[in-house]
Amino acid sequence: MNTRSAESDSADDEPGPVAVEEAEAALVEHYPRLVRLAYLALPTALGTHRRVLTAHRLVQRSLPRDRRYPPGTAGASDGPRGEAYALLRHEVLREALAYGRHGGGRWGWRERVRTAAAGGTALPQVVGLRLHPRAGGSEELALDRALAELAPEARAAFALRGVEELADAEVLAVLRSAGAADPRGAMRAAAAVKGGQHLLTAGEFDPCTLQVGPTDLLRRRQRRRAGLVTGAAVAVAAVLVSGWAVWGSGGDGGTASYAAPGSPASGAGDAARALDPAALVRPDAALWASTARMDFTAWPARGGRADDKALLGRALAVWARPGADVDVSSTPGTPRNAPAQPPQLLFAGNVDAAAVVIFYDGLRIVRYAQPRSGSGRAALDFAQVQDADVTTAAAVVVDRVDGNTRFLTAPWIADAQTRDLMRPNVLGAPLHRDADGVTDPVRMPGAGAAAGACGSAWPVVQLKSSSRIVESHTFLLTDLGDLSPVHLTYTPPPGGGVPARQPREATGAQALVSWAHNACYLGELRGQGVKAVNNWEFARTPLPEGGGEASWTCARADTWRGPGQATVTFVPPSSPAAAPGTVAGRQTDGNACSRFGQHVMAGVMWQSPRSHWYLVAAGSRDVTRITATAGVHASADGPYLSTRAPRGTRATLTAHLTTGATLTPLPAS
Repeated sequence: MNTRSAESDSADDEPGPVAVEEAEAALVEHYPRLVRLAYLALPTALGTHRRVLTAHRLVQRSLPRDRRYPPGTAGASDGPRGEAYALLRHEVLREALAYGRHGGGRWGWRERVRTAAAGGTALPQVVGLRLHPRAGGSEELALDRALAELAPEARAAFALRGVEELADAEVLAVLRSAGAADPRGAMRAAAAVKGGQHLLTAGEFDPCTLQVGPTDLLRRRQRRRAGLVTGAAVAVAAVLVSGWAVWGSGGDGGTASYAAPGSPASGAGDAARALDPAALVRPDAALWASTARMDFTAWPARGGRADDKALLGRALAVWARPGADVDVSSTPGTPRNAPAQPPQLLFAGNVDAAAVVIFYDGLRIVRYAQPRSGSGRAALDFAQVQDADVTTAAAVVVDRVDGNTRFLTAPWIADAQTRDLMRPNVLGAPLHRDADGVTDPVRMPGAGAAAGACGSAWPVVQLKSSSRIVESHTFLLTDLGDLSPVHLTYTPPPGGGVPARQPREATGAQALVSWAHNACYLGELRGQGVKAVNNWEFARTPLPEGGGEASWTCARADTWRGPGQATVTFVPPSSPAAAPGTVAGRQTDGNACSRFGQHVMAGVMWQSPRSHWYLVAAGSRDVTRITATAGVHASADGPYLSTRAPRGTRATLTAHLTTGATLTPLPAS
């Protein structure tokens, strides 16, 4: 008797069964949300078409077959969408994760049973078409690539946070109830994907808003005639195989095949056309002189093998599906997917010991290189270059050999030189280019130096634009290990009563002297997809005891994908020309020293010529007062402070701005 009473009390505390009508209403109301959740949790190896159909199928099969939906273990609170929705979500996630664990095996026999019970009709069905969500922008592509590297449980955790907006405890409970093998590990893996949860509502991850294309129009036609023309089909297949032997093999002297089996993409439509050498975009050679858009779209196709269809077809095939003998690299955030439409050809030719092809698809530069002879490895490199301009689209790396780099320069470049950034008083030396715009080898910065060392020189390329587009425009580029060299600029210090200065080309004497002290810090930016670095000299201040005038700079590095970093340095007048400045502060992935972060302040300990130690600090033009506390107490009106302090003092600095706001230094490490 007592037992029955206890059971009754417990049952009153649990949610009762959910009526099928409630579940049906929740399914209709939240169908797109459930399908998106299933799509994100399913294995990416299925491909977008199968993931879309499977996601819809899972959601459509999530309704109960009984009149009452039994209480489940949804794990999270019912939330604003109710218990019926939570139970549907539980069922969809459970089936999606089971599909991932068993490769569709466990789910497959269930589906076959249900299909038979339904009269042999599986829902949904799509024949002769390929479905995929709408393509997103660079951020969506980068997030899709990051999610593709996660296990289904981790993607489900990421989706529960981003789509469902659940707290961590709720995510953990939902994953456990859905049968995730390691819910905590899944949450840790999902947390490692920084940001991007707001993008999950974009079209890239919406399996209910789809684009449709044909799949096998040609093969369907062949199948209808297969019984009558078997011999002809075999002959056609032989021709296709022999054709692929030309496209997929090295071709140059019997080199190995570099494209994975199955390339180029079969079928018809945009996918096949994108890999057709005859469809490559080739702008007119004189376009650059008559267009207002000075970027890679104005580049003509150049190189001695620009008409070599075998090489171009091979490069496109490897781009679509690189084989095991291809070394693939990309700058951070750059997608590696195959072209969606015919790309633009920039260059195809022999450079040193390699056959090189360079494409541009509106977002990326893609470089393919293979040995001209022998059977060595090939290379496929991707670099993000959207929103390029007359300077950032002025050159691309065409080859690197033995610490030397050759650049392919834009058609609007009239003159090229090399100079050493560490020797600001040494004039540039002429840099020869061939008829296609390929330069002679330029020594890579840091080549030959010990690991982690800067070396005694920092070679840069100094280019001059043609007077047909702009007068007397000379600028500097440096090689930081990516396909696109980095544009170097300079912002001079504030002058009395003049407006705030804007970045300018780093070719003047003052700019070169400033950059000589910051050249070595460029090495820390290698391989990060940096677009440009501006050296802003935000203050020049007098030092006590007749120490001369110090320079305070903030080097702002912006990447092609958006984020950037800043390094603040202090250079006393006694420093040799190429001596690195003292790092006073750093910021990673912020807006310091950009047009969205125009205020900066820093401080360092400095020893005077009389061996006295001082705390010196300086701020940008809108700093009205600087205060020091913690170990030393001092303040000064204006953008500069100097006070005697014991060696090793770690003071707390605060700056006051004209707006009334306060400012603190960037962290020193």
